[in-house]
Amino acid sequence: MPDSLNVNEIYISLQGESTFAGLPCIFVRLTACNLRCSYCDTAYAFTQGKRRPMSEVRDEILKLAEPYQKLDRAHFPPVVNAGDASAQHKLPLVEFTGGEPLLQPNAAKLMRRLADDCFTVLVETSGAHDISHLDPRIRRIMDLKCPGSGESARNRWENIGHLRATDEVKFVIGSWEDYDWARRTVLDRRIDQRCPVLFSWVAPLSEAQRDASLKPVPPGHRPITRRELVEAIVKDQVPARFQLQMHKFIWPPDERGV
Repeated sequence: MPDSLNVNEIYISLQGESTFAGLPCIFVRLTACNLRCSYCDTAYAFTQGKRRPMSEVRDEILKLAEPYQKLDRAHFPPVVNAGDASAQHKLPLVEFTGGEPLLQPNAAKLMRRLADDCFTVLVETSGAHDISHLDPRIRRIMDLKCPGSGESARNRWENIGHLRATDEVKFVIGSWEDYDWARRTVLDRRIDQRCPVLFSWVAPLSEAQRDASLKPVPPGHRPITRRELVEAIVKDQVPARFQLQMHKFIWPPDERGV
């Protein structure tokens, strides 16, 4: 199937992260990832999935979104100015995640089609892949991998030059070493002047989530607590938004489809 995607799951829930946290969102989780971050909580998406036609995936998204079309749209009009981060958005949002969605070229085609359908489309990407080819309407939430991930050598630094005000850069932080690295990276590369910056605390993995293929945390890393991370951000005046994975406080941390 040339016009197809390898899909792990599709479901509707609340967006748990980013500046869109708390809004209804349809998640399209694609299969496969070429990284093995130490804290990955979706290792099941490395291999589990089914090849599905893009048209079928779009139809399922439209079906999940259909109840929202019956609501009073005056409260959630489509975005008029895509450069205005405070603009209202048509609901539900649609987010492509993984795995690593940019490993599948057809993902970009479907994102563009959904933008044509007037959805606000987000993509969670590791930052190890070129983001420049995506439709400018797509809101890219790009990780920069901290040392504690075991994958920081894979960061594609050229992506920073392609960031727009509608994008977001996320640092997943599990240690003091990660925090120091993230703080220096934001300031040295002036990332906060390009787009919002997110500092996300590493939630401990459950036994069910701990995949044997994940990279180990490098020796010598000192764990940082949520409170310590927040206090450090405030003390050092880091221009970043602290975030927790909201969904893990609502449902069990290893529950799928939420």
